[in-house]
Parts: sequence; structure tokens; C-alpha cells
Amino acid sequence: MTVRKVVGRKGTAVRVAEVLVKPTNRALARRVDIDGEKIPAIGGCIIVANHVTKIDPLIVAHMIYDHGRIPRFLAKEALFELPVLGRIVRGAGQIPVPRLTDHARGAYDAAVRALHAGELLVFYPEGSITRDPNLWPMRGKSGAARLALESGAPVIPVGHWGDQEVLAPYSSRLRPFPRKTVTLKVGDPIDLADLLEGEITPEKVAEATARIMAALTQVVVDIRGEQAPVERFDPKAAGVAEIGNPKKTKKNDKKGKA
Repeated sequence: MTVRKVVGRKGTAVRVAEVLVKPTNRALARRVDIDGEKIPAIGGCIIVANHVTKIDPLIVAHMIYDHGRIPRFLAKEALFELPVLGRIVRGAGQIPVPRLTDHARGAYDAAVRALHAGELLVFYPEGSITRDPNLWPMRGKSGAARLALESGAPVIPVGHWGDQEVLAPYSSRLRPFPRKTVTLKVGDPIDLADLLEGEITPEKVAEATARIMAALTQVVVDIRGEQAPVERFDPKAAGVAEIGNPKKTKKNDKKGKA
């Protein structure tokens, strides 16, 4: 694998994260990158990735960093409140997102400014770890599409598979042995050119979201070598909670507090 020189000023927090994340990832799994050179070397861009486990951001960030860019994630606000990790993610320029609240607009505006400043943003268009029983990308939310239409920044899909074997969705038990392989593939920029002219309408946002999820799913199909479901899993239609652990029950909550 060819490692590019990182573009941009690292800063102390990024250097600390590099020291912590790289050896941890190498210990957890062997990483295989496919088409990493498709990540733009410079300029604002949006990386959209599938979400199968809590360690996804570490794996995806490491891959992007090895290909010359400093990633900025839109991360749930709770991470910024943790004593040590909160200082690192804030210092590294990550953007807090207060999910399912009226304050998410601030995160959106910060993301647009970052793109105009030439930064690379990582976005999980599903909004949370997939609820699909077989871990396929589920129904997408509109945030990534809105950002793309507002900024004009290219959108590049990154699919990955294998990290769920290291840490199952919503589990806290790592399974590094035997050593697993995590495969990441970078797809081609998603064509949204015909949607960029004129006013941003709900119809354009819906179409952009559909194209983003279709492209991302295809990259995951390429890695897995299987066919994805014809219809994407919809948590609302299935009556599944959109954030948090969907398998957690009130009984389990009480047991954990005891």
C-alpha cells in the first residue's frame, strides 16, 4: 500500500490520535485497502461510509489518514463530553452533532464551512449503526445529500467489511483473536451534477440521498461478494429505535443499574 504524505496541519490532538489509533488498529486487524487513491488529495470532499460497529470511525479514519488526508467526522455530541476522549476529538476538529434535536443546524453549518475551507468530512448517511439484520446499509438520512447540494463538494463512497468480526454491533467485547481482516474499498465520486443547479428542493435531496445510498451499497456488495436486499431496511417501518442499542430492553437497563 502506498502511503501519501498528510495534507494540512496536524496539530497536537491529531498527533495524539495518530499515536493512539494506529497501533491499536494494527493490533486489532489486518487492513486491506482497495482503490484508496480515489480519495481526493486536496480540496473539500464528503466521504460517506457504511456503519456496522462502534470501531468503524477508527478503521475509516486510519485508512483516510494513510492516503494523505486528515478526516473530520460528524460525531454524536456525547463523545465530546467524555473526560479524555472529548478533549482529543474536539482538539482534532471533529464536529459534534446533537442527534434528534433542533440544535443539529449548528453542526450542519460547521460542516459546510469546513467543506468550503477545503477539508475532508466523513459522514455516516445511515445516522447510526445499521439495524439491517444482515448488516447491509439501511435507509439513508438526508444530511449528506444536503451538504453535497449546498457545498457542491464531491461525494465519495467508502465501504468496509470485517470490522464487525472484531467488535459486534453494540457489543463491548473485542475479539481480536484469531486476527481478522478488514477490507475497505473507495468508490468513484457520485454523480450529482444535474442536481446542483437552482434551488435545493425536497425532491432533489431525496434523489441525491437515493444515489448516495445506492453507490455506497454497491461498494459494500463488491467487498462482500453477495447481493444486497432489493429493499433497504427502514427502522421506522420496522418499529426499531433509530439511535442507541436496538436490542436493549427496559429489563436489561434495570439489570445494568443494579
